[in-house]
Amino acid sequence: MQPIDDLAPWIDLSLVHGLGNKAQRALLSTFGLPGNALGATRVQLAQVVGEPLATAILSGERRGLVELALRWLEQPGNGAVTLADDDYPKQLLQIPDPPILIYVRGDRRLLAAPSLAVVGSRNATPQGLANAEAFAHALSDAGLVIASGLALGIDAAAHRGGLAGRSSSVAVLGCGADIVYPNRNASLFAQIAAKGVVVTEFPLGTAPLANNFPRRNRLISGLARGCLVVEAALASGSLITARLAAEQGREVFAIPGSIHSPLSRGCHALIKQGAKLVENAQDVLEELGLVAHASADHHNLGQSDELLQYMGYDPCQIDVLMRRAGLTAETVSAKLLQLELEGKVSSLPGGLYQRLA
Repeated sequence: MQPIDDLAPWIDLSLVHGLGNKAQRALLSTFGLPGNALGATRVQLAQVVGEPLATAILSGERRGLVELALRWLEQPGNGAVTLADDDYPKQLLQIPDPPILIYVRGDRRLLAAPSLAVVGSRNATPQGLANAEAFAHALSDAGLVIASGLALGIDAAAHRGGLAGRSSSVAVLGCGADIVYPNRNASLFAQIAAKGVVVTEFPLGTAPLANNFPRRNRLISGLARGCLVVEAALASGSLITARLAAEQGREVFAIPGSIHSPLSRGCHALIKQGAKLVENAQDVLEELGLVAHASADHHNLGQSDELLQYMGYDPCQIDVLMRRAGLTAETVSAKLLQLELEGKVSSLPGGLYQRLA
């Protein structure tokens, strides 16, 4: 982690209008460090990026924005990671277009941990939201940080599940780190900044413009070892993330759904194209070569396993389990979903559940 003042040239170079990641990396390859590039002559710069960009690099119009960013970095919890830092996420170094600098809010150490992208529809069904949160919780308990894009719907549910588990969550933004978007997720944004980490490659003050999000999506998949799509229509942006994941050599997973639901068609299309069909969290862990982490939340797991004792092996209803276990409907439903994800319980028609041998 570099001193704040040493970050000024990195920020300055990243703010040059029209200078994309590829050109920025070309300058670093030629000159070594941003400070050297910024101190080069117009002729030297033009040989690498052309005359117009050389002129833009040498202009002093970014000075105020650099100072603004440096003041932001002085605030507790805020930081920036550059290609020269040892803790730059190794997973991002494997993608074709890694940013030279990313802004972070929260625990940057999570960027080095194994992670899984969990994405899906903004207009998810209640079952889709429940699946996203339960899968994310189980996978977080198993040692995977849950990465998503802080959108409404499946993204938000995935973040909640990741935060509830032992490994937390990373939110990748399509705007500046000083902007909360969407507003309805302000509380969730604050929780991730406090207990997880918020990441963006966009400079401070960048508005959440539509063309930012495909760029954002490549970082969601790039940070992760795989991408799980929970619910998605055929035109969903989640399919872009899944495609990028496949292009980056990541595993792609999809949860199947009803053939009558438009929010299942994107997942079914992915499965037809070779994505792994997922029925429980163990399917993901096995495909990634992982096993459930031994230090998962034993209290919650123990409570769920306790519920099995009240079930026997005959089909039973939730209200019966509530009476037997002395638990609320919400608690029993959550534990049944967890047990179903673990393959210990099966749901049956008529709202019945049955313990599996």
